[in-house]
Amino acid sequence: MAAVSFAESSFFPIPPDVILVPMILARRDQAYLIAAVCTAASVLGGLFGYAIGYFLYDSVGIWLVNLYGAHDALQEFRHWYDEWGAAVILVKGLTPIPFKVVTIASGFFQYNFALFVILATITRAARFFLIAWLLKRYGAPIQSFIDNRLTLISWVILGLLAGGFAALALL
Repeated sequence: MAAVSFAESSFFPIPPDVILVPMILARRDQAYLIAAVCTAASVLGGLFGYAIGYFLYDSVGIWLVNLYGAHDALQEFRHWYDEWGAAVILVKGLTPIPFKVVTIASGFFQYNFALFVILATITRAARFFLIAWLLKRYGAPIQSFIDNRLTLISWVILGLLAGGFAALALL
């Protein structure tokens, strides 16, 4: 899970939630530890994404942006960063829009590094600890729901993932 969390924040398309949720459901007693590992790995991956944007945008960064069809979104992000900076990082870190776009854009736009680290930690912790809290508190009914509707849930997750990429392409 840590590897997926790291990779998702810098280059990998699959969000860590697809591993995080089953892991917490299997070990609800360790929900917060699992969320902490996911958060730490995601922030470290975000630092790698920032480095891609800052140091490697002309080679690796542009390749990743084009791979995800996010070139226009990156230019729109520039405008958003100029006006909203911190809010962009905080909000995008909570949404299904791939976090790697935020991390690479932050490096590319040379957003204040220390502030980026703080904001990435806040937004990723909020997301993963909220999931952990919900699953720890309501895990048994959620697990039963998932067990009975796994196919439907798989399609919903796929739809959310596709929706995140579609929203990114429209930005």
